[in-house]
Amino acid sequence: MFERIDSRSPTPLYAQIATRLRVAIAAGELRAGDSLPSVRQLASQLRINPATVVQAYRDLEAERLVCTRHGSGTVVLDVPNERRESDRAAAAQRLVHDMLVDAGRLGISAGELRAAIDQELNGGNT
Repeated sequence: MFERIDSRSPTPLYAQIATRLRVAIAAGELRAGDSLPSVRQLASQLRINPATVVQAYRDLEAERLVCTRHGSGTVVLDVPNERRESDRAAAAQRLVHDMLVDAGRLGISAGELRAAIDQELNGGNT
């Protein structure tokens, strides 16, 4: 789930973790009642400072996506469908934005990008 966490990214690690968890909740990968990894476990897995994971979990708790109970860990709360749909739409918008930025860096035109997207949507066939 956290394979795309990039320490070289300008986006802070805690924000990357929170975003990934937000997307997992919106997509239904994580459901109400599911436990998140402990702070120590996730920090060890990602080889980062535990305070970074704590900040990510706090952000999600402030958004009422998770609940942290001392001694019990952090669990996913029941999220209304409208919220999950809104979060998925926001994630899609971020993906498109990132793709456009990367395409611009590579000198790929809008037409080339559209053609590549159409090709992928059609199963990779031309």
